[in-house]
Amino acid sequence: MVKIRLRRMGAKKNPFYRVVVADSRYPRNGRFIEEVGYYDPMTNPATVKLDKEKITKWIANGAQPTDTVKALIDNYSDADAQ
Repeated sequence: MVKIRLRRMGAKKNPFYRVVVADSRYPRNGRFIEEVGYYDPMTNPATVKLDKEKITKWIANGAQPTDTVKALIDNYSDADAQ
C-alpha cells in the first residue's frame, strides 16, 4: 500500500519533515517514491509547503495520507482559501 507520510530530517531536537509518497513497507526515513512537500514545525507559525497537484494525483491513484499529513493538507487548504 502506498502512503503519503512524513520523513524526519534535521538535527537532534530540531526536526524538519519532508512529505513523501512511499510504500508502507519501507522504513520511516527509508526509500520513497516521490517528495511532494515539506513541513517545518520549528518556525512560528509552522512552515508548510505542499505540491497540491502531485498530492491529488497520488490520492486519485490510491495513496493514503497518514493522519498527520491529512491534517497538514486540510490546514494548508484553509490557508489558501483565506
